[in-house]
Amino acid sequence: MKTLMKSEVSNMGRSTEQTLPSADKTIHNGRHVIEVENVSKSFYVYTTHGETVITEKKRFFSRKKPCELLALKDVTLSIDHGEFVAFLGPSGCGKSTLLRILAGFESPSEGIAKCKGASIRGPHPQRAMVFQSERAVFPWLTVEANISLGPRLQGVSAELRKERVARTIELIQLTGFEKSYPKTLSGGMLQRVAVGRAIVNHPELLLMDEPFGALDAQTRNSLQDHLIRIWQSVEQTIVFVTHDIEEAAYLANRVVVFTCRPGQIREIIKIDLPHPRERTSPEFIGYRNHLAELIRH
Repeated sequence: MKTLMKSEVSNMGRSTEQTLPSADKTIHNGRHVIEVENVSKSFYVYTTHGETVITEKKRFFSRKKPCELLALKDVTLSIDHGEFVAFLGPSGCGKSTLLRILAGFESPSEGIAKCKGASIRGPHPQRAMVFQSERAVFPWLTVEANISLGPRLQGVSAELRKERVARTIELIQLTGFEKSYPKTLSGGMLQRVAVGRAIVNHPELLLMDEPFGALDAQTRNSLQDHLIRIWQSVEQTIVFVTHDIEEAAYLANRVVVFTCRPGQIREIIKIDLPHPRERTSPEFIGYRNHLAELIRH
């Protein structure tokens, strides 16, 4: 939550959706996986005896009046089946907070978030979360055991579990490393294990919170290509949080650009380029530059 304190308050207008260079503004197929309606999220900051505590809930019996921290304001958005949507914005704009609301880890202060028409009231196996590498895997389990943990906890039979894990390891290209422990793997390989753990249960929605942010540029670019290949293979819906403009333009079908805190949707950009994308093409550079202009203002 510390990053939320760094941004200046900025009140922007209602969200718009823009496509470059085409004027077509819609790619929805009518199958909404996610619907976010007028969602706002507040946190409360209390200072007692020099100690600062940030909490989701207001303490009604506290003698001291808290400072209200508005992270998200009036966000409305829908995401369709099979889309790859990136949340892009400065640190502290609330993009990770919205992702956690979609995961069911947090609840909106106002508004409602739905998955396939039902209100999101907590975590669910059909909404899988991928964090950054250092928090993504259990260090005492092998690659195989990390990936098989989810199906085992869900009661999947040993035979089916073995089949799923083998297929997932092949998909993330870690065949031969099944018995390896995380401490023996590179950062890129660890992140592939984290992705494998998330997709082995065939979730409807894959939520990714800056998963490649701590990696070097070469490894990050390689994993971006891996992720696109996985997304095309399993036909999942992906929501990807990033502050990297080029990463958003390279991966996503649509980029949701957030303002500074309190986070509002400034603009939604459709990236009308096929995968794999060429980072040096004039079309790609045009999208990247436009996104950079939106972030600067």
